Amino acid sequence: MSATLIPHRKERPLLISHDATAKRSLARAFQTFTHAADSLEKSYGQLQAEVLRLRFELERTNRDLATSLQENDRMRRYLSRILQGLPCGVLVVDRRGGFRMVNPEARRLLQLAFGEASDATGLVPETLRKSLEELRVDSAQIEREWLLETSEGTRTIGLACAVLGEGEGEGSESESVFLLRDITEEKRLAVERETLRRRESLAEMATLLAHEIRNPLGSLELFAGLLADAASQQSDLRRWTDHIQAGLRSLSATVNNVLQFHSQPAPQLSAINLGRLMRESVEFLRPLARQAGLRIDLQNSLGELEIPADAHRLQQVFFNLALNAFRAMSVGGTLSVRIGWADLNRLDEVRIDFEDMGRGIAPEHVQKIFEPGFTTQPGNPGLGLAVCRTVIEQHGGSISVTSEPGKGATFSLILPRVGGTE
Repeated sequence: MSATLIPHRKERPLLISHDATAKRSLARAFQTFTHAADSLEKSYGQLQAEVLRLRFELERTNRDLATSLQENDRMRRYLSRILQGLPCGVLVVDRRGGFRMVNPEARRLLQLAFGEASDATGLVPETLRKSLEELRVDSAQIEREWLLETSEGTRTIGLACAVLGEGEGEGSESESVFLLRDITEEKRLAVERETLRRRESLAEMATLLAHEIRNPLGSLELFAGLLADAASQQSDLRRWTDHIQAGLRSLSATVNNVLQFHSQPAPQLSAINLGRLMRESVEFLRPLARQAGLRIDLQNSLGELEIPADAHRLQQVFFNLALNAFRAMSVGGTLSVRIGWADLNRLDEVRIDFEDMGRGIAPEHVQKIFEPGFTTQPGNPGLGLAVCRTVIEQHGGSISVTSEPGKGATFSLILPRVGGTE
């Protein structure tokens, strides 16, 4: 019997079942892949967006940093210009005494020639380094002075200090900023102001004393004149009255100099007889001349000429010049007073010469003798010639002197014949 193969009908469904499972797995795998790809694409897009954002942020940060650097550079240059242009010197010194910064004014004040700040460390005078160190230790001190010897003389430098706090960073040290300024002129002006204040105080006191002395002095002069008239026939008594009159008139001239110098009133000009005024002045001075063993010789070539002047103040000039001549001469000397024209071609100015036979004036003193307070005689206030110059200039004239040491001196007054200034 032959066998007959009959197909198994259940095997095909099994193959179909395996194919379906594989397709479903493959589909799920594709689905997972697609989902993962979408997710990756989405993440990549987010990453690109984030990178783009970070790039924008970095660009903005870079722009801000560049702007900040430019601003810092501009501010640094600005502060550098300020530092370079400061009218005071600036020294920045570290804790070890090294110079970190020195501006041009500090170089000029200290007369140092160096470029970098570090070059200054070994060039600064030891006295200055010591003063800076003492000032840094006692930084509460407002300012201290340091004297600098230069080719032009001694300069006074004012030093002030400010100690900075600890710097940032490892190994940083505190620094000190020193301000330097030349106070030489300031101190000179301060001394002048103090001297002026003292002079004004002395002037007020001297004026007060002069006023107090002037009134009784006038009475004493009057009584001395009466005594002189009464003693005109008695030589011994006349000699004593001459001494009294000489002392009183010398004191009167000093008092008037003090009053006129410190008050300096404007002259009251009126027409005066110059010849008569000079004769009266010479007669007033004769007791002083006799007391010193001297003579006065008056020569008037103009007669009774009138000029505009303040008689009292002009007479004070005559007294001062005569008293100076008396002090310069020894016994037997003569004071010659001459009145004439300053210029014979114009006849518009009068010249009055006071020529003595004294010791003369040293050449180095000729330019100083008209300055207030200048004198070569102890106890003399040095106001007489200063008053003479002021009074003559107020009259629109001038005063000059010629002298040769050992051969006397000649003081010349030039006064306008008309006019004058008040």
